[in-house]
Parts: sequence; C-alpha cells; structure tokens
Amino acid sequence: MTSVVAGLLCGALALLVPALVRRVPEPAPAVEPALEELPETVPESAAGSSSDEAPAPGPEPVEKELYADIARRRGVAVGSVAASAAAGAVLGWSLGWSWSLLFLVPLVPVLVALAVVDWRTQLLPTWVIARTYAVLVPLVLVVGLLTGEWDDVLRAFWGWLITGGLYFLLWFIHSAGLGYGDVRLSGIIGIVLGHLGWGTLFAGVYSAFILGGVVGGVLALLKVVDRRGVPFGPFMVAGALLGVVLGPWTAAHLG
Repeated sequence: MTSVVAGLLCGALALLVPALVRRVPEPAPAVEPALEELPETVPESAAGSSSDEAPAPGPEPVEKELYADIARRRGVAVGSVAASAAAGAVLGWSLGWSWSLLFLVPLVPVLVALAVVDWRTQLLPTWVIARTYAVLVPLVLVVGLLTGEWDDVLRAFWGWLITGGLYFLLWFIHSAGLGYGDVRLSGIIGIVLGHLGWGTLFAGVYSAFILGGVVGGVLALLKVVDRRGVPFGPFMVAGALLGVVLGPWTAAHLG
C-alpha cells in the first residue's frame, strides 16, 4: 500500500516538472571584448613569419537548449511523471511507512527535473539546487522533531559533509570530468542517504559511479552521448535510488 501511495504522490507532483524547468533562469551569456578594446597592433614576437595567415578556426560552440524549449517537450512531461511515479513506488516498497517520505516524496520530482535538465544541457542549475536545500534541510529537521531520532539528523549532516567533500575533491583534481553542479547536487544526495543509514549512503554513492562508468560507457560506445561530455547528474540520481534499495543489504554485509 505504501508503494502505491508514494508512487501516486510522486507522479502527481511530477506534473509540475515542466513548470519548474520553465522557470529556471538562463545562464548569463559569456561577455566578449568589444572590437575597440582589441589591440590595434600585434607584437612582433607574436606575429612571426605567419602574420599573414588567418588563425585556425576553432570548434563551433554548441548552443545550449533553452529551458523553456525543454519544458515544452511532450516526452519531458510524460517521462517525468512515469519516472517519478516509479521512483516513489520503489521508495515506498523499500522504506514502508517512514517519516523520511515526508522529504523524499517532494524531492523525487525535483531530482527528476534536474536529471532531465542535466541530460539535455550538461548543466545542473544552482537556482534549483539552492531552493532544494532551503526546503530539504528544514524538512529533515522536522522529521527529527517528530521522531526524536536525532542520530538520523546528525548522520544526514555527515552524509552531506562526506559526499560533498568527496565530490569536491574529485572536481578539484579533475574538473574536466566533473562539473561543480555535481558537487552541489552531491550534498543533497548525501543528506538524504545519510539520514537513511550508513549502508544506504555507501551504496548510493558507490552505485552512482558504477552506473556512470558502465552505462555511460555503453552509451558513449553507441554514440548516444559524447564520451567527453556524459552528464553525471542522472547517474547520481539513479544511484541514490539504488542505494535506498541496497542500503539494508549493504549495512548487513559491512557489519
């Protein structure tokens, strides 16, 4: 019964995903120097013997798909409802009647929206992520007040710190392979998975990298995505859901 209720609630909330995507502000365009600000002469040391040659053309920049255009796609609305309903059903089946559903149910369609946007633009909008933190953190505290399980709240904090710290380190070491939007999103996932348990946190974080490596590699081989630009956000979301399912088993085997 919990699975049905959670699935229906998540699916109903996902009807708002197109409206959410539509409201995301477009990133500010890159500012190019005005022509009058360019130097009139080229230093001799830079001109050399090839001063009469035209510069080699660089790669054409890929124009980002507008968020409003993404929101208008019929597949986005239908797919978001289906994915959110399925994720909600999995959460209800895995957790039963848990107070954690108080913050998980509204979070599911938001994560689906972020996954859709990242898949189509390779961007995770701070505008959405910041507002998600602003709602998620108070809800986690409310659940702590209702249940008195402050160990769960403390573990959620550690989940945010550990997961965010891990992603920040990976971004710092190799920023070309991981965007800072992934770092921001990792904190949200860390809070949720940490609240549910250490086994869930470990399984969810680990699953994201496994899914990203295996599924992302297969999609790159099939040329569905560019191997140099596989968006990681969808795999983080899918890995988090898998972590909820595998959490109890992981905790039991980690001892």
